[in-house]
Amino acid sequence: MKIVTRRYAEADRDRLAHSGVHPLLARLFAARHIKSRDQLEQDFSHLIPPAELTNADRAARLLADAIAQKKKLLIVADYDADGATACAVGVRALRGFGARVEYLVPNRMELGYGLTPELVDIAARLSPDLLITVDNGIASVEGVAHARRLGIGTLVTDHHLPGDTLPDAECIVNPNQPGCTFPSKAIAGVGVMFYVMLSLRAELRERGVFKDRQEPNLAALTDLVALGTVADVVPLDANNRILVAQGLKRLRSGSGKAGLMALARAGGREAARANCFDLGFILGPRLNAAGRLADMGLGIECLITDDEARAANCAQQLDRLNRERRKIEGEMLDEASAALDGISEPAGATVTLYQSGWHQGVVGLIASRVRERVHRPAICFAKANNGELRGSGRSIPGFHLRDALDLVSKRAPGLILRFGGHAQAAGLTIDEKNLEKFRQTFEQAASELLPEEARLRVVETDGGLESAYHSLEVAQMLESQIWGQGFPPPLFCDTFTVQDQRIVGERHLKLRLLKDGQRLEAMRFNSLEPLPPRVRAAYRVSVNEFNGLRRPQLTLENVEPAAPR
Repeated sequence: MKIVTRRYAEADRDRLAHSGVHPLLARLFAARHIKSRDQLEQDFSHLIPPAELTNADRAARLLADAIAQKKKLLIVADYDADGATACAVGVRALRGFGARVEYLVPNRMELGYGLTPELVDIAARLSPDLLITVDNGIASVEGVAHARRLGIGTLVTDHHLPGDTLPDAECIVNPNQPGCTFPSKAIAGVGVMFYVMLSLRAELRERGVFKDRQEPNLAALTDLVALGTVADVVPLDANNRILVAQGLKRLRSGSGKAGLMALARAGGREAARANCFDLGFILGPRLNAAGRLADMGLGIECLITDDEARAANCAQQLDRLNRERRKIEGEMLDEASAALDGISEPAGATVTLYQSGWHQGVVGLIASRVRERVHRPAICFAKANNGELRGSGRSIPGFHLRDALDLVSKRAPGLILRFGGHAQAAGLTIDEKNLEKFRQTFEQAASELLPEEARLRVVETDGGLESAYHSLEVAQMLESQIWGQGFPPPLFCDTFTVQDQRIVGERHLKLRLLKDGQRLEAMRFNSLEPLPPRVRAAYRVSVNEFNGLRRPQLTLENVEPAAPR
């Protein structure tokens, strides 16, 4: 491991500070390549116009015609938080526009990912005129073709990377499809659907639909967009930060969806102080638990209901599922840890793991934990039906996971039955008998694609934090900002004297640290190893609330011994 400090241009920091940005934030933003205050704007007027998203206008005309002709629309959702929120955005907006619309979401364990021919057969029983995929569909060549044979049209809205062949759909809206020049390639599936709904509203305005009735307020859907965007861990570029900021604004004002407010309460959080952490680690996992262990229909119902009692009931069920998910994840992680015991730096470029008792819905989380532990691209498999294994992979910076799987599929045709995803996360299906062949072929591909320097774990920090900034006000200011993937939350680095340390909650260290004569409270979570008298630590500053009292707290993430004074 190597701890380094992010570089920034002093001219950028000074320009931001002179424009009124807090001096500490000016330094942090400059280190994240922000050069002017304009790049920090969070108003709707600074969103990329929907007209720039290829085929959004075509999709709007297709949907407007369908609404006018009273056709039946069926949204085909994905079973994660991005797919669920995208479905909820579509259902709420389309119903507000007067459409006949229902939704269908596949069971992860039975049907797998995307618009498969089997899912199309199930959809056909509902007699839809048009299928609308959200957060999936770009790889569903066979499913779209099957729908066409049955006389059902398909509108694909997706953000995943396309394969060599695009589905023969009526319309495809995906910023990552060939020829699309939409500047925000990082937009989530829920963001794509939100943009399609913005385009549809513009089309309906042109047709005079709202002359005699009130126009739906699509800004009211931004809390859903914010949740799906953060939970899907897409890079928070300027456009995504606007969407997230607007959604958090609604939650903090108390005007969030009943289901989101209920999920926050179930997680013991106050919506009035909602931040990106709450979206990614409180609401997101509870919503995802439905898709991982049961049926995401429960999660979608939580998002589309306006009945507070119904929302509370759904949220409590999701909270119970999340507790069950954590238990299963803990058991699987113990098994994965046993397989990795004694390995701090794997000899190879990748780690591929499989246990026959692992749960399909949780292997992605295990892959993420393994990746964090050994700093290697990791793929974890679980048993599926018909002698198949379903895997989920997580990558490290400098290694494009989907491209690597594409290379494997080309070198060994038929080895991977299905795959798809992004640079940092992907899913795949293989035959169980081919597990070892896949492990070897994937390792060979990664050994060629993964540079040696990328295999060293580098912890990027924002350097030291001045003593004056170790305050509740600064901690609150930092928590209120928009941080996430590609725009990482502040991580500082200083040297401390350890004055006191004790174990709390069986798995954590509670610490009292000393720096420049200032005593600081700190935690080191999920670690029982005692710290030496002096440490150099990478840490975050947060707000700790206990018995109604709020105070700043440091969370130590990476620690190394420091030389004595």
